[in-house]
Amino acid sequence: MNNIALLIPIMGISCGLIAIIGGVFLKPWFALREKQLATEASMVAEKAAQYAAQTEKLEQRVRVLERIVTDRGLALSDEIDALRIGGEAPARIEH
Repeated sequence: MNNIALLIPIMGISCGLIAIIGGVFLKPWFALREKQLATEASMVAEKAAQYAAQTEKLEQRVRVLERIVTDRGLALSDEIDALRIGGEAPARIEH
C-alpha cells in the first residue's frame, strides 16, 4: 500500500511534465510542419499551372499544324506540281 501511495504523485507529476513538454516542443514542431506542407502544396500547384500552360501552348501549335496540313494540303500539292520542270504533273496519290 505504501508503494501505491508513492506512485500516485509520481504519475501526476509525470502527466504534467508530459503536457508541458508537448506544449513547448511538439506544438511548434507541428506548426512548422504545417507551414512546410502548405509551402510544398503551393509549389506543386504552381508547377501544375506551368505544365497546364505549356500543354495549352503545345495543343495550340498542334491545332495550327493540323489546320495547315488539312487546309493547304491540296493547294500546296498543286503549287508543287506547278513548279515541276516540263509542266508534267505526276499522278496524284490519294490518301
